[in-house]
Amino acid sequence: MRAVAVTEPGKVEIVELGRPTPGPYQALVRTEVACLCNATDGKLIAGHFPGVDKYPLVLGHEGAGIVEAVGAKVRNFQVGQRAIGGLVFDFSDPGYSSGWGGFSEYTLANDHDAMVADGVADAEHGWIECYEIQRPAPMDISVEAALLMCTWREVYGGFGDFGLGAGRDILIFGAGPVGLSFVKLGKLLGLGYIGVVDPLETKRRRAIEMGADEAFLPDGPALRDLTARRGKPLDAVVDAVGRESIANAALSLIGMGGSICIYGVLAEPSITIHKHLGPYNFNLLIHQWPTRARERAAMEPLCDWVRQGKLRAADFISHEFPVERIADAIEAVRTGESLKVLLRY
Repeated sequence: MRAVAVTEPGKVEIVELGRPTPGPYQALVRTEVACLCNATDGKLIAGHFPGVDKYPLVLGHEGAGIVEAVGAKVRNFQVGQRAIGGLVFDFSDPGYSSGWGGFSEYTLANDHDAMVADGVADAEHGWIECYEIQRPAPMDISVEAALLMCTWREVYGGFGDFGLGAGRDILIFGAGPVGLSFVKLGKLLGLGYIGVVDPLETKRRRAIEMGADEAFLPDGPALRDLTARRGKPLDAVVDAVGRESIANAALSLIGMGGSICIYGVLAEPSITIHKHLGPYNFNLLIHQWPTRARERAAMEPLCDWVRQGKLRAADFISHEFPVERIADAIEAVRTGESLKVLLRY
């Protein structure tokens, strides 16, 4: 089967590997579409994702496809269904490690619920926490919407982790796929004021189209004067990029007891917070890994919004390439102008 591999930092190739064999609780999934994760995949390609140093590795964790076979103990996947979140952790060639392996022509989805019911959802039986979100996708939503669930579910779960509920006023740094998902889902969840900060005019304009109340240049006077102009501070600032400098710049914008919410993965092992820039009491919340129970529970409300036309994959997918053009897809992300870049198999 074809798979997208980072053969060494900075070098990506299509390689041929053996098709995975499903175990008793696994479904074999033929990949239809996948998406580059601008942050995580970008860091893996560059060679500085925290904790990952073994190359070559097979890339990808956002994908959707059709179930072609199921193991003997699978009860929640059926042949012909669409599945979200299939990955490959072990390859026929032991020289390849897994960068989640979702950009393979065939992946494996695990029946978490069946493993729980049979009392084998533990490390001894090979269970991994990400199995919880490997789920069938309703066939009445498009394959593109099913694919975007990989991003939307995690962002939806982030609202819970950050305590961002109805009426809360927030500012989001970064108008990439994650930042725009915070905008769109925030409005659907009934948050109050939502502002966005991004250096690119095209992305600021897209944020307004998604429902943001205002969009700002990072160092512009409008952002510096935001609190004075609104007459009150923000409840929270979301860093969708993952930079120490953003967290510190945001401190002066939040009120007493407000929150700095770091969602983007921090590449550095430590950060320094200049606490004197903010209120006496504030929360620093770091979300670098999904809370799987929240992510799983997000599936149903998100599918309902898709069915109602309130949430559209087309608003987030800016580029599409056949998987053979993976180099062009990576370049589209590198320019900074793309949102979600789709790979079609």
